[in-house]
Amino acid sequence: MARKKLEILSEQMYYVLLSLHSGPMHGYRIMQYVTALTQGRVVIGAGTLYALLGRFEEEGYIRLCGTKEGRKSYELTSAGGQALEHEFDRLRRQVLDGARLLRGGTGHEH
Repeated sequence: MARKKLEILSEQMYYVLLSLHSGPMHGYRIMQYVTALTQGRVVIGAGTLYALLGRFEEEGYIRLCGTKEGRKSYELTSAGGQALEHEFDRLRRQVLDGARLLRGGTGHEH
């Protein structure tokens, strides 16, 4: 059975793509970047990261852009950038919906 195209990204997926939005990185640097960006709230282990990198490469969201000292560096593709933008917009809509309801609205305002 064919794997379904990614429509919704997990938190770890989102942050891996977000880290590559700032430029090419190798895996260990991605893990450090995500931990620093989220102030330790999101930590991605090596096993999870390399599984995600493989999946993203299959999906065409990232590509290998070099190897230095045995470390593979990856960069975001245009498809990966579009997936990241799509997820950002989806999350933003969720936050706006929550803000309307949690800040006293009924959610039915027009």
